[in-house]
Amino acid sequence: MKNESLKGKIAFVVGVGDDQGYGWAIAHTLASEGARIIFGTWTPIMKIFQMSWDGGKFDESRRLPDGSLMQVEKVYSIDAMYDTPDSVPEDVKNNKRYLGSTNYTISEVASKIEADYGKIDILVHSLANGPEVKKPLLETSRDGYLKAISSSSYSFVSLVKYFGPLINKGGSILNLTYLASNRVVPGYGGGMSSAKAALESDTKTLAFEAGRAWQIRVNSISAGPLASRAAKAIGFIEKMINYSHVNAPLQKNIEADEIGNAAAFLLSPKASAITGVVLFVDNGLHAMATSTDSPTLS
Repeated sequence: MKNESLKGKIAFVVGVGDDQGYGWAIAHTLASEGARIIFGTWTPIMKIFQMSWDGGKFDESRRLPDGSLMQVEKVYSIDAMYDTPDSVPEDVKNNKRYLGSTNYTISEVASKIEADYGKIDILVHSLANGPEVKKPLLETSRDGYLKAISSSSYSFVSLVKYFGPLINKGGSILNLTYLASNRVVPGYGGGMSSAKAALESDTKTLAFEAGRAWQIRVNSISAGPLASRAAKAIGFIEKMINYSHVNAPLQKNIEADEIGNAAAFLLSPKASAITGVVLFVDNGLHAMATSTDSPTLS
């Protein structure tokens, strides 16, 4: 029997560039529960994503439990580094990866979605980028640090600012964070740990402000490690997966659809009294104070 707890709800999932990451998994689960899906894809990879979609590259990943394929009604080009047209630097406008692209700032995309749909019900922020993520914090430049904060955490603030008025009362917003926000994860550098800490703090503040302003909920999922394309850029994701498998209370790898299921709950009316929460979906790794495979414990 098909689960349609989100039937008719419109979900804008921002940050989907392929079929590997948590953003895709969340969209897939929302679609399986009846939601109408629209994507926000980073402007420089928009054409590649569309070609892959049209060419059937994602067809197997699109398959829903009932055998049908997940449908995406529209894909919007978006660069969440920029809030308004006048905030886009000239060198970006003239970059070959942006030529021919228009209306990709957050405020412009919000205006387009309002024109196309009027109101939506769900907003998912699946965005993170740190150009110097492989550098220790002590070796991170000011520019690299601020870019990590801007793209990974302020982008969420801006999305809530511009999309909050477009979300129906009782709607919900979600972002994705990581354990490095409040624990030391050597190798997760470039200001990304700081960006995730800011994101979690902002989740709580925005839950209050957006709740009072528009009667919508704001939550976060702290997800365990997954070998997605984006995560592989960090350079040690396989080691983190192995570490989690050995040391977490539940000794298994995280599956993307486990994040999708948790997200679907938080974004649904079933979680109508839950806001300002950071929900760990990491097989319990966050609860551990020591590593069980440490030689000092043997």
